[in-house]
Amino acid sequence: MDILIVGTGALATLFAARLTSSGYRVTILGTWPEGLNALRLNGARLMDANGDEQRFSVRVTDNPKECRGIKHAIVLVKSWQTERAAHQLKECLADDGLAITLQNGLGNREILVNELGESRVALGTITIGATLLEPGLVKVGGEGKISIEAHPAIGAIKEALKSADFKVEIVDDARSMVWSKLIVNAAINPLTALLKVPNGELLERPTARGLMRALAEEAASVASAEKIILSFRDPAAAVEEVARKTAANHSSMLQDILRGAPTEIDAISGAITRIGQRHYIPTPINYACWQLVLALAPRG
Repeated sequence: MDILIVGTGALATLFAARLTSSGYRVTILGTWPEGLNALRLNGARLMDANGDEQRFSVRVTDNPKECRGIKHAIVLVKSWQTERAAHQLKECLADDGLAITLQNGLGNREILVNELGESRVALGTITIGATLLEPGLVKVGGEGKISIEAHPAIGAIKEALKSADFKVEIVDDARSMVWSKLIVNAAINPLTALLKVPNGELLERPTARGLMRALAEEAASVASAEKIILSFRDPAAAVEEVARKTAANHSSMLQDILRGAPTEIDAISGAITRIGQRHYIPTPINYACWQLVLALAPRG
């Protein structure tokens, strides 16, 4: 079974390594030259807590035509790269193929569906943390799970992910999982990026902790207006619990800021603000974080 990973970042490297170690033929499709070169020369590399490194050989390309006829694809690019990924997949995904998006933020599924059609896209979310130490080298920041919406073609990729030691669940309402993660991301990621601190530091600073709780409650109000049933009852408590469990982690947004790369702030705080405006729900703190992060980083 061949699996296409779209992306070359931390999670893409992690998925490529684990799936390859389980015997699957993995191709990575991307555009980042440094990442592609590192993966091509050294394979997908995993570093454990002891600093030991494992390497897994993967096929690497920047040309979607070399992947034509692929039936199983996992989209792991940043949200601002989704449109480009959709165009690439349109060139190579089989007519009966399936692309699963496990990205952060809102709007990714809609962009993919616009190019590939409803039947070839499945929405999912992931709660596994990963840090890209250098191109092609990733360190896992704690185990989580993958939640994917039910789909007639999901069986093969579900089994592949499970065999690669991922915890996988199939859910009827993936929007609930995506919004639940969105609220956590909106409350933690912008603050860690602006303050340049790991997740747990937000709990140690009273003002930051208050802002984190307020961000979560604002976002949850918008989710309620969208008639989303969240996976938790108390958004502020849920966000604090995630920050506690991932205390040492650097959020993906902080990693982007430190690399001088574009962030996913438009698809997180920006999306919450825009949807809030449609429902006449004020989201001043999410709006402020959106604008401040945009002021820090280039736009994708």
